[in-house]
Amino acid sequence: MSAVQWMPDSLPPTVPQVLLVEDDRRLGELVQRYLGEHGFAVVPVHRGDLAVEACHRLSPQVVVLDLMLPGMGGIEVCRQIRAFSDVPILILTACEDDVDQVLGLESGADDYVLKPVEPRLLLARLRALLRRQQPGGATRSKASFGSLCIDRAQREVTHAQQRIDLSTTEFEILWVLASQPGQILSRDQILLAVRGIGFDGLDRSVDVCIGKLRRKLGDDPREPRRIKTIWGRGYQFSPAGW
Repeated sequence: MSAVQWMPDSLPPTVPQVLLVEDDRRLGELVQRYLGEHGFAVVPVHRGDLAVEACHRLSPQVVVLDLMLPGMGGIEVCRQIRAFSDVPILILTACEDDVDQVLGLESGADDYVLKPVEPRLLLARLRALLRRQQPGGATRSKASFGSLCIDRAQREVTHAQQRIDLSTTEFEILWVLASQPGQILSRDQILLAVRGIGFDGLDRSVDVCIGKLRRKLGDDPREPRRIKTIWGRGYQFSPAGW
């Protein structure tokens, strides 16, 4: 069977484009139909080794990515896409084990949904990712702390005059923390602000993103001074640490 798949070169700009990378064709058709009914234009790809080129060519607004794929695994697809694009990536995983979730987030994914997929949850997560990509309107929102500057309207972070590349979720978590400097925010508060859903006791995305933010911003993970862990309570952005 030929691996070549038809994909349009462009879609109407007013319609959010979703690149759906899923080898289960029945599931893919169900997701494509459901999202199509709710205002999304879905481009399906059934192999991992075709997904990176498709993302290059289409520049979708969001990527929905299965982990178990022929040709190239989802983790490697995620890494390769993240090397050239900050498009939001939502991972589909059938494994409830933390390992898959952490690997996906460490590879640059912004969120994940467990299979079997609940269509309304998937839709809500995609809409949340797209909202986080939109500029903040006419008011430019900026925050500066010593060597750190965060520009929410431009979605840019600089530290010591060097631009720091962050994923969508990393940026939003940093902004939430920096918007309330010195305050201790629980995982529940952070997730509510970023995704609109509370902490279920199992979600590792906040912890993983905090770890990545510390590495990218030069914060010692063993004794963090900039984004502190307050055991049993949550995380605290220290304005004096910069």
